Amino acid sequence: MLRIVFTGPESSGKTTLTQHLAAHYGAPWVPEYARVYLEQQAAGYTEGDLIKIAEGQLYRENRISAGSPPLLLCDTDLITIKIWSEYKYQRTAPWILQQIHERHYDYYFLCRPDISWEADPLRENPHDREALYDRYRDELDALGKTYVEIGGSLTERMQKAIPLIDRWLRTACSPSP
Repeated sequence: MLRIVFTGPESSGKTTLTQHLAAHYGAPWVPEYARVYLEQQAAGYTEGDLIKIAEGQLYRENRISAGSPPLLLCDTDLITIKIWSEYKYQRTAPWILQQIHERHYDYYFLCRPDISWEADPLRENPHDREALYDRYRDELDALGKTYVEIGGSLTERMQKAIPLIDRWLRTACSPSP
């Protein structure tokens, strides 16, 4: 199974791109669990909620990938929770760090915040998206992840992503010598 993660700061087009690529490939996708969790929290969230969000994200991913589809598209992973935790609380729970190192994803698309900010009651950082983008890039580099930076309109992002995913799928499906 080829696992691809879409990551980046808030309102950088991750969900939209993931949904459109899932439709294009007829592939399952894993929505961001934080949104569902936070919509149920009338009083906001605490640092302790981040582990619950991480557990929910991994549960969804495990459930959706149980059928072993050839392609799984993930609208975020635990790196986002790590960055969010460090940004807000200046630390990350050891369990989240452990899961980041134990989970395998083949490729990442790092979505640039070069599209208009869309206000949303769950979003917190309209003015520091570029700084957060840099943190995502630095984190992916530090972890040695294979990623492609992607930006522009949805059409431009699709035009860049589809040939890459096609190539990755061919490589993943070709027999080893």
